[in-house]
Amino acid sequence: MSINSALLAGVSGLTANSSALAAISDNIANVNTTAYKRNQVAFSTLVTSQAVKGEYSAGGVQGNDHSFISQQGLIQSASSTTSLALSGDGFFVVTSKGQGLTASDPREFTRAGAFQPDANGYLVNDAGLYLQGWPVQANGTFDVDPSDLSKIQPINVKNLGAAVQQTGQISFSANLDQTTPVSAGAATYNAATKSMAAYAATAGASGTAPDAPPIEISVIDSVGGTHKFAVAFEKTAVPNQWNAEIYAVPATDVSAAGPSGQVAAGLVNFNTDGSINLATSTLFGAAGAPAVIALAASGGANPAWSAGLGIAGQTLNFNLNQLTQLASTSTVNSVSSDGASAGNIVGVQVGTDGVVSALFDNSQVRKIAQVAIATFPNADGLAATNGNAYMRSLAAGTMTLKTAGTGGAGKISPSSLEASTVDLSSEFTGLITTQKAYSASSKIITTADTMLDELINIIR
Repeated sequence: MSINSALLAGVSGLTANSSALAAISDNIANVNTTAYKRNQVAFSTLVTSQAVKGEYSAGGVQGNDHSFISQQGLIQSASSTTSLALSGDGFFVVTSKGQGLTASDPREFTRAGAFQPDANGYLVNDAGLYLQGWPVQANGTFDVDPSDLSKIQPINVKNLGAAVQQTGQISFSANLDQTTPVSAGAATYNAATKSMAAYAATAGASGTAPDAPPIEISVIDSVGGTHKFAVAFEKTAVPNQWNAEIYAVPATDVSAAGPSGQVAAGLVNFNTDGSINLATSTLFGAAGAPAVIALAASGGANPAWSAGLGIAGQTLNFNLNQLTQLASTSTVNSVSSDGASAGNIVGVQVGTDGVVSALFDNSQVRKIAQVAIATFPNADGLAATNGNAYMRSLAAGTMTLKTAGTGGAGKISPSSLEASTVDLSSEFTGLITTQKAYSASSKIITTADTMLDELINIIR
């Protein structure tokens, strides 16, 4: 009967508008939830077959929930360097535990990037979900795999120990006075028996004095120890030519092929304009040889670190391009090297590519991991779970892991958070219209009830 169908249509209206009210309530309650995605109940008609000609049977309405998961929220600045926001598609991969993670543990996906180190150093957000990423390998790269979740791990930013960087690159800016007279020692100079290294080691008792202030260089070894090397020069009788040596101070730091800690000896030649002529210089071996000194590990073949030091070998690369011979006082302008002694972690930074790095108090920066970004063909099909996170579903499609900013994945905005996509003005407007629709549906029921009462009263 049409009255019964009207009654049922009113009930369906109450049910659908109750669902709409629940969705609006969720949206309003989460207006300040980081990266919350608004929900909406969309209405669609229910149509029943019209079995009796001339009578209309009401079908009613049904509510269908729709989550706008793929909608971008406003990116807002945050005070923490480990707070992350995604600008574009994708989700952070997270798990519910940091330690003891196995392949069987579920992975979840979120855009709530308010990550902070916990007591164990793992990056965890406000919902207690741990951020996942590819750990850095020994060669400084990342083993990125688009589908293998077992290759990503919880990111730990504290348990890294101290950072040490061996000296590998050395450069200096200095001038040798072109007007320096040839000393008497130049005639007796011999790199093997009467050297500048021997002169320095014996305070002048033997050897030949340099004609310019030695250039002193600090070298950091594999365990963070500091050693001093000196570069000394003596002018020869040949124009624009100087004897040169590199030696350790003290000499006992190295086991060298030459006397008194000497690790290199030869000639340094200059052009007529005062610039160095590396093609004819022999300080590092044959003319034009690379400006490199390879120190073997402790106790190794000469030149090497002394056996008692117990340290690894290293290669020193020298940049002599700023060494000049001009008619002005011999002077050392600057000396620089890339080594750093042991340092402790003082901060964490994240790049737009998702690379997480630790900052040390010795100015070193060490890569830790790269944040993994998961993308889905239909992100709106993901299944919501607690903690403003989502689980995989058939409707969402196949997950693909990517690095930030590649293959359609969004870029990471460090020190930022994504705001909720809830618009309060729209939600309050929807609240009013839903309330009116609910009242109207209840009016259908009361009207149908009155009409049924009239029908029942016919028999009186």
